[in-house]
Amino acid sequence: MQLVIPPAAAESIGHVFGFPITNTMINGWIAVVFFITVVFFLQRKKKPIPRGLQNIAEGLVEFMLNEIQKVTGDAKRSRQFLPIVGTIFLFILFSNWIGLIPGTGSVGIWEMHEGAIELIPLLRPAASDLNLTLAIAVFAILTSHFIGLRSIGIVNHVSKFFNIRGIWRSFKKGPIAIAVAVIEFGVGIIEIVSEFAKIISLSLRLFGNVFAGEVLMTVMLGLFSFFLPIPFIFLEILVGMIQATVFSMLTLAYLTVAVSSHDEHDEKHEDSHEAHVKAAA
Repeated sequence: MQLVIPPAAAESIGHVFGFPITNTMINGWIAVVFFITVVFFLQRKKKPIPRGLQNIAEGLVEFMLNEIQKVTGDAKRSRQFLPIVGTIFLFILFSNWIGLIPGTGSVGIWEMHEGAIELIPLLRPAASDLNLTLAIAVFAILTSHFIGLRSIGIVNHVSKFFNIRGIWRSFKKGPIAIAVAVIEFGVGIIEIVSEFAKIISLSLRLFGNVFAGEVLMTVMLGLFSFFLPIPFIFLEILVGMIQATVFSMLTLAYLTVAVSSHDEHDEKHEDSHEAHVKAAA
C-alpha cells in the first residue's frame, strides 16, 4: 500500500454556484454549526441557577474572562475583548480537535489525478488550510486597528505609525528633538511593515503546526494502524490546545496595545525623565 502524504493545499470535493467547496471548509462549517447549536440550546434552556451544560458554559466564559483580565488589567476592556479572543480560541481549538476524529483524512472519494487514482478526504483539519489561517489573522489585526480607532481616536491611533504631531512639537524644542522626531517617524514606517509581518506570522505558525501534525499522523497510521499512533494522537491534542492559546493570546496582546495611546507612552516617558532629573538634583 502506497503512503499518500496530504498536499499543502486543501482539496476541492465539489462546487456550489461555481465556488469550490474544500474538505477544510466542511470541517470549519462543522465547528460553526456546533457552536451555533450550543448557543441556541443554551438560550432556550437558560435558567437563573445554572445546571449541566449552562454551568459548563458559564464556567468556561468566567475562566476566559479572568485570563484575559490578567493581561489587560481592566475589567471593562476584558469584557470588550472576550467575544473576539474567546471565539478565536474556541473555534481553533474545536476545529483542531475534530480533525483527530477517526475518519478525518481517511474517508473520502476516489478520483483520477494525473493518471493515478487518489483518495480525496471528505474531512480535513480546518487550520491545515492556509486560506483559513490567513483569514483569521487578517481579521485579528484589522479588528485590533478598528478597536484602537474607536478607543483612542483617529489621531492618536495614526500617531503610533506616523508621529506627525511629534515632529511639529519638536520644532519648539530644538534640533536634537527634531532629529529624534524624524527617527521616530521612520520607526513608525517600520511599525506598518510589522503589522503585515504579524499577519504572516500568525497565519503561517498555525497552518504549519496543524499541517505538520496531519502529515505526522498520516505517516504513523501508514506505518502501523494500531497502538503506535496513540501517543501521537495525545500529542496532537496538546498541540491543538497550545496553538489555539498562542493565537488567541497574541490577538489579545495586539488588542491591548491598540487601545493604548501614543501620548500615554510619551507622558510616562516625560514623567520618568522629570523624576530622574529631580532625583539627580
